Amino acid sequence: MKDEKDKLERQTGAAAKNPRQDRLKLALRENLKRRKSQARGRSDIVIAAGNDDGSPDAANGKKPGQ
Repeated sequence: MKDEKDKLERQTGAAAKNPRQDRLKLALRENLKRRKSQARGRSDIVIAAGNDDGSPDAANGKKPGQ
């Protein structure tokens, strides 16, 4: 009899935690998406910054031939 009561309490407790777990799952998923997007944005900036032609004139802001 006690086992049946414990089983019923566990089922009720699990059902009560599902909305919380669902909210946490959703929040974690959104956080991961946001972090991935930020990482992609940072890598785009690094790639764009590395696209100079490597000439000494590019480093000081002068155009070649000036």
